[in-house]
Amino acid sequence: MSPRQLGWGLAGAALLAGGFGYGWQGLVLALTVIAFWLLLQFSQALRTMRLAARAPIGRVASAATLHACLKPGMTMLAVLPLTRSLGLPVGAPEAETYRWSDAGGTSVLTVFHHGRLLRWDLERAAEASDAP
Repeated sequence: MSPRQLGWGLAGAALLAGGFGYGWQGLVLALTVIAFWLLLQFSQALRTMRLAARAPIGRVASAATLHACLKPGMTMLAVLPLTRSLGLPVGAPEAETYRWSDAGGTSVLTVFHHGRLLRWDLERAAEASDAP
């Protein structure tokens, strides 16, 4: 079960429990808690995007550290706090491929599919200069 499905399931359970257990007051309480949770999620997303927007696009402190921290299935909002910058788009906009490079020229190429990290590759600076 994905976190999204779990969240919607918990929201539905809260509405049912509030409505059946406490009537309209319980339903209002459940709706208030759900609205508060959504506002917290929105605030976290805005804070992450604000932090990433302040840094140069496609730059990261250490590409090797980023490569080691990535896990399959991560969302872009989970990757952005690791990089502290927006990724440099590579290829067509619908490709969901981004690159982050460090000062030494080493870079991490990430591929997302439907907003989830599918795969990533570490490209060392020596490998990039040897390529034809």
